[in-house]
Amino acid sequence: MERDGVERLLSEAGADSRRLRHALALLCHGQWQTLPGLVRQTATSRRTIEALLRELVLERDGDRFRVPPAGTSGYQDLIAVAPPPEDPVAHLLAHYGPALERLTALVAKAPRARHVLDHVSATPETVLRRALLLGARFWLPGARLLCVGDHDLTSLAVKLVHPETDVTVVDVDERILAYIDDQRLGVRTRWADLRLGLPASVREHDLALTDPPYTPEGIGLFVARAVEGLRDEGRVLLAYGASERTPMLALKVQQELTELNLAYEAIYPDFNRYFGAEAIGSAADLYILRPTTKTRPAVQSRLSRQATAIYTQGPQAVESAAGPRPEPVTGLAEALAGFDAELLVGEWPKELAQPRVKLATWLAKPYAAAPGRVAVALPPGLEAALPRLLLATRAGHVRVVAPDGLPPALPSAEVLSAVYSLTPAGAGVLDAVRLPQPSGETDVVLRRILDNGHAKLANTWREALIAVARAQGSALTKNEARTLIREAADWSDALTPLEAPLHRLSTLRTAVAATVTALTGTTAPT
Repeated sequence: MERDGVERLLSEAGADSRRLRHALALLCHGQWQTLPGLVRQTATSRRTIEALLRELVLERDGDRFRVPPAGTSGYQDLIAVAPPPEDPVAHLLAHYGPALERLTALVAKAPRARHVLDHVSATPETVLRRALLLGARFWLPGARLLCVGDHDLTSLAVKLVHPETDVTVVDVDERILAYIDDQRLGVRTRWADLRLGLPASVREHDLALTDPPYTPEGIGLFVARAVEGLRDEGRVLLAYGASERTPMLALKVQQELTELNLAYEAIYPDFNRYFGAEAIGSAADLYILRPTTKTRPAVQSRLSRQATAIYTQGPQAVESAAGPRPEPVTGLAEALAGFDAELLVGEWPKELAQPRVKLATWLAKPYAAAPGRVAVALPPGLEAALPRLLLATRAGHVRVVAPDGLPPALPSAEVLSAVYSLTPAGAGVLDAVRLPQPSGETDVVLRRILDNGHAKLANTWREALIAVARAQGSALTKNEARTLIREAADWSDALTPLEAPLHRLSTLRTAVAATVTALTGTTAPT
């Protein structure tokens, strides 16, 4: 009889059989279930749920199933157990119906998940509960929250529930940044590939929240960057989950956290639920971590040995990095034939004699010298950094070499066309030749902004406007210039062109033109 198999599974699970008993209870309650729904409700891995289903005689309706009502009485003694641990904010959900409705629509319309970034969408209820927990545990009016990656749209949930909170998102996915900005809820957005650094404008936050790639390498990197973005008394909220079948993986992740000398203030089991991630039960715990006096030195040590492979899938998967690499499209050294580079950026063969600088350093601060010809090695998986790597220099000629090939289309071409002429120079090779300085007032201001990639965008814009007004024989004060800029681009304060999302940079020329046109009504004759 099928009960024997069920009892065997429960016996083998022992004290951890609550997950299976919860699943059995749902199957016996008369409601139709689906496999993804059962996994998500019980926070149990797909393999474990499938093992239970194989031991049951089920009634089916398409992809739905249940224990036939006539057969449920035979399992009642097996499901008489205590409920799962109490959700600390479940009682608040009923008071936030409109917010949940809005979030449900936002999550449904959000950009599709990218598997190479290990995207798995949290449920609308989860992102709302994250916002509610933040408000229940911390005082949010005036607090600064940093979302280190935000495919789940937690930033929008926080602004809907706690609009007085200052929220900033850093993410490598341009689509997510554009989508968040489109909602106009007051969330600041910054582009960053965390393997290369954290934007200088996102420091001194009170709280940081992250739901990173679930590899030890990914957890270690994202949490380290979250700590970089905190003030000394801040907290990191981390979503992380592992299958009940893989405790060693959870241990490796927790060892990463231990090496960062973080104190565990709380762990809420199975707090986060997802559409997908069935291998880990479509669920993850929520950690609240507190930095100690030993955390920042540990973070710097951790980041100094950061590798680029942090994901579970794609060209930057941890397992891919551990295996043999494919033959490069073009050898790095060979790609420099006929190009007399004065500086090498990135990882190049040791036999090359030119001075070199790391990609992260190149993006973090201006290079002290002024090389005329620069060669950049672009690793696979870091293609999104290409426009920033080019805007980080004033070199007259930059050659980009991507051994595994460049993307067929550059989404940044429109932005870069104001600065460079871009020409393919072979398989996986791109030549970027700097254009002469333009003559039109709008183009002069735009070019000055993009030529100063490490400087605050609004400051460069302000000084360029003042110079244009002076050339027109008029006077423009700094406050007047700031007002014009804020009216044309209210997003431009405090960030640099290297941090700005591409959708912001793509509208920059129009915004600059508006400020130049407005000069005639603002300036006074000198």
